[in-house]
Amino acid sequence: MGIIKVEKIQLFSNHGCLDEEDKIGSAYEVNLEIEADLKPASHSDELQDTVDYVLLNKIVTEEVAIRSKLLETVVNRILNRIFREAPQVTKATVALSKINPPIGGNVARVTVEMTKHR
Repeated sequence: MGIIKVEKIQLFSNHGCLDEEDKIGSAYEVNLEIEADLKPASHSDELQDTVDYVLLNKIVTEEVAIRSKLLETVVNRILNRIFREAPQVTKATVALSKINPPIGGNVARVTVEMTKHR
């Protein structure tokens, strides 16, 4: 087994329950960690034998672009797509952070993190 991390994916989107979040939008950061058997790729040096992190970034980017009220919904969509499109993945953890959330205080970020196993 091995781990692939895609870290600090910076995105802009319009998630939230407030009307202003839909209109103004916010900055987001995603950190992703997947577990898979990386041994075949370590021997073959072939992309098809591993989990393509370009695919992982594409999944994150496309799912974050779809507006949702809750970060939990976005994280769940990302996890479901990873397991659908990357069959080698046995475990995935996704952390989605809203930067400077409008929650009436000086808060740097709010993060939702979820893990899924195959």
